[in-house]
Amino acid sequence: MIALDTNILVHAHRADASLHDQAKEAVRSLAESPAPWAICYHSLIEFHAVVTRPRLWQAPSTPEQAIDQIQAWRESPSLRILLDSEDALDLVMRLAMESRVSGAMIHDARIVACCQSHGVTELWSVDRDFSRFPSIKTRNPLV
Repeated sequence: MIALDTNILVHAHRADASLHDQAKEAVRSLAESPAPWAICYHSLIEFHAVVTRPRLWQAPSTPEQAIDQIQAWRESPSLRILLDSEDALDLVMRLAMESRVSGAMIHDARIVACCQSHGVTELWSVDRDFSRFPSIKTRNPLV
């Protein structure tokens, strides 16, 4: 199963994002496929925070637009919203130690832990920081 990182979602939603067309097509192809695909709950929350943040965008998305976008993705019958498992904290701490993450990179470890606990085989992201987690295959589908 493929999971999407926040940055793919942001690019797909924001028409003014540099990789909008590619991201929109990548998400559309997953959403219209019968094969299961996934988004971690954390990434949906982060998506809302990023697209509505005035410091990042000349005209940020409204909270309603962000929620409408999340709802549109949720309408895909093949989408799985991934929640933390009971052992999520242990997984995050192990990944943090193994990959020697600190600061904000702990959020990447949280995404990887969530994906691993749900059997995700590939994480799509434009963020190369995920390469520090060899336990999950990452790919940038927008290049």
